[in-house]
Amino acid sequence: MTIVWRRSSFSGGGGTGGGNCVEAALLPADRFALRDSKNPDTAMLELPRPGLTALLRHVTS
Repeated sequence: MTIVWRRSSFSGGGGTGGGNCVEAALLPADRFALRDSKNPDTAMLELPRPGLTALLRHVTS
């Protein structure tokens, strides 16, 4: 399985405040993966849809 990572267009291209981004990927069975774009070879966080929804609600509140 090839994972296709997506990054926000708001992440910028580096420098002060740019390039600090989380990448996301859709996985089989309605699961999602998140990783640090600056360290893509490190661990990823895998969540089911309800877990991702709860995480996004928490960080945007």
